[in-house]
Amino acid sequence: MLDQIIPFAGAPSKNEISQRITNVQSGMADQGLDFYLCVNPDNIFYLTNFANFVHERPFILLVPSKGKPVFLMPKLEEPHVRSRSVGELEYLHYFEFPAPTGQQWSDRLTTVLLAEHKVGIETFCPMAIAREVPGSIEATDIVDEVRMIKSEYEIGRIAYTCNLLSKGHAQLLTGARPGRMIVELHSQATSTMTKRMLMDNPNSNLLNSKFAAIAQPPEISHDPHNFTDVFMKFAQGGPHVSIVSGLANGYGGEVERTFFMNTVPEKARAPFNDMLEGRALAYELTVPGNSMSEVDRKVNDFFKSKGYGPNLLHRTGHSFGVTNHEAPFLAEGYEHEIKPGMVFSIEPGFYIQGVGGFRFSDTVLITEKGNKKLTDAPESLEELTVDGKPSFVDSAKSLMMKVLTKGSKN
Repeated sequence: MLDQIIPFAGAPSKNEISQRITNVQSGMADQGLDFYLCVNPDNIFYLTNFANFVHERPFILLVPSKGKPVFLMPKLEEPHVRSRSVGELEYLHYFEFPAPTGQQWSDRLTTVLLAEHKVGIETFCPMAIAREVPGSIEATDIVDEVRMIKSEYEIGRIAYTCNLLSKGHAQLLTGARPGRMIVELHSQATSTMTKRMLMDNPNSNLLNSKFAAIAQPPEISHDPHNFTDVFMKFAQGGPHVSIVSGLANGYGGEVERTFFMNTVPEKARAPFNDMLEGRALAYELTVPGNSMSEVDRKVNDFFKSKGYGPNLLHRTGHSFGVTNHEAPFLAEGYEHEIKPGMVFSIEPGFYIQGVGGFRFSDTVLITEKGNKKLTDAPESLEELTVDGKPSFVDSAKSLMMKVLTKGSKN
């Protein structure tokens, strides 16, 4: 079943949401909880299909041990919640925040939660909310655990996002050439992906959609999260590192590559090949039954054997779902079993100051027998040595700028 993936852009069915609630209630029963309190916007989206900007007005989803969840929200947002939410919910609103005593969100909370209830709360629940919960509380992350195994619907949605990202990545590489501002291609590629998403599903929630299509030139690609200069330009040679990632109507993915412009510096060839070898090992190990911790340890040990120990900066991978960065993790010390239906980035890499960064990333589904890439991008050094010659359009633009500049001086 997991080998037959149908990319899908639409909203979840009532049955899909109902099954998620049932899975959470099963986890609650194991822990003897009367209610589970969600404030994490990602978990609320997962259980209701509702997403919004959350600021000082709390949104709280209360999942009972049996029956329908209760969604506590600002009155201002109730029509929005009703229009976007999927599945059976009870709606409970408060007027405003701040509010007079007796009309606050915490007062409404106590109409559902009682002193005798045992309530599970997320480990990252804000103190301002946790201290208002009556009864006994227990920090637990049941929803996050349920999210680790993807349903057929979720896999289809992630695959759809990956299709968009793969096209955005191809557009980035096609337009790359020395001296061109990277932000220009970011604007073009993200616009293309957003337009395609809206054409496929005009009801896509833009509050839960975002795309990035960026690259780091060789002078900073050793520093993987350095995007301080928005006017960075592609350069001759490399390594550059591309990052194309995002959420399409609430479901995430990413694709990344180390690539070069016209020529490959000799000092980059061996590290590039070593990165590919470490990546191949990660794919070999990321299969059902293996330990996530062991995958990362063995990949790290391989890189250390090649002398890159001081150049390691991150784990082998993380998961995707209703975000583009979540548990579970391919990381040393994370003692969890890899299971079918999980989705990971496979992105082992290392970073050498004065040379650059070496990393590929793909969004990968764990199948019953192994794994399957959901993203698509070039993989060989030959394919990733981009012909950065100016196109006819670039030449025309350059000529036009020269004419305009000359005219302005006369």
